[in-house]
Amino acid sequence: MTQVSNTLNALLRDNPARTVIPPPVRTSARVRTGAPTIDQNGLLAALPATVHERLKSALEMVTLSPGRVLHDCNMPLGHIYFPMSSLISLSCELENGASGEIAVVGNEGLVGIAPFMGGQTTLNRAVVQNAGTAFRIRTDVLVREFEKGGPLQAMLLRFIQALVTQIAQTVACNRHHRVEQQLCRKLLFCMDRLPSNNVTITQERIAAALGVRRKSVCDSARRLQAAGLIDYRRGELTVLDRPKLEARVCECYAVVKREYDRLLPQETAT
Repeated sequence: MTQVSNTLNALLRDNPARTVIPPPVRTSARVRTGAPTIDQNGLLAALPATVHERLKSALEMVTLSPGRVLHDCNMPLGHIYFPMSSLISLSCELENGASGEIAVVGNEGLVGIAPFMGGQTTLNRAVVQNAGTAFRIRTDVLVREFEKGGPLQAMLLRFIQALVTQIAQTVACNRHHRVEQQLCRKLLFCMDRLPSNNVTITQERIAAALGVRRKSVCDSARRLQAAGLIDYRRGELTVLDRPKLEARVCECYAVVKREYDRLLPQETAT
């Protein structure tokens, strides 16, 4: 992971336009209303008008349903997705059928980083967790724009570095922290990337994402519900008290959030 981060930092240092490219703006779909627009995705919203003009005809708005596979292991990535109100789970699949979630992506970023790192396929699977909208674009179109350098390349490299941090911290968290702490981290990651405090997910899917037994998730969810932090019924989980949830989570959430805020700053209120 250190080697990857060093490589990304080196690429950013070599970008001659780095001093005039503002960092991408993370937008929150919570404050957006009406029909989906590109400013509901942080990366798209931060692109200069000249880049928007070149890409706008290639961007296609799509509605994503839960369980839809956006890309699978070892398969070419035909499209890159920029979620707006949807939430995408990235998971690592094993030969015995087991899997574990390594990251989630929402309106702060994109799904499909492999082509920008020199590969055309990836070993992870991208599945829609929460239904919603996204813009998609053909991979070859976005790669051509990326290879021009400039604002788009700089922003995508920063996002990739933030995503690498999330992946690394998730692996460490799943290995060393209690299931309840992992569940809190999972829920807070979702809240940061969704337009509401509702998450559509079953306990079976949470257990698969964390790589633990369903009973462990059930027991943890019951404790959080008894404490008034969440409400869970029939695959719909609602966060009722975010501050208390943050008080129970391990340090992994703060580590990842700081890195996303550093690389992809929150939108400044006007």
